[in-house]
Amino acid sequence: MVCGSLSNASKMEDAKKQLEANGHEAVATQDLGLFIANPDRADDLDADLKHCIENDMLREFMDLVASSNALLVLNYPKNGTDGYIGTSVIIELGLGYYLRKKLFILNPLPDYHKVRWAHEVAMMNPICINADLTKIR
Repeated sequence: MVCGSLSNASKMEDAKKQLEANGHEAVATQDLGLFIANPDRADDLDADLKHCIENDMLREFMDLVASSNALLVLNYPKNGTDGYIGTSVIIELGLGYYLRKKLFILNPLPDYHKVRWAHEVAMMNPICINADLTKIR
């Protein structure tokens, strides 16, 4: 499963295609196309909340985690933080960790002394692939 901030939906689609070209089955949210067509949608929290509730998106994400062998988090810089991971993706990582899935992150985590959530993510011991999708096995 490819996951990350939907503000990077086109990068998620690219990673999914690259993983498939490397012989993996790859899945991502059904909403990628919606966010690719409307890049500012991720910042419209009111519309996003309505959409997520109406379409039970958290359950969709959890079902994708449960049915996958591994998670790849595309943690690009965002909000002034290198290696940013948002709260929804932390939920997905937590479920993946609990279900004993392989956890991969694209880029190194920020220092958890500076960004508290990185401490919890570090406890899950994800494998950092340093932006090289061929390292996923």
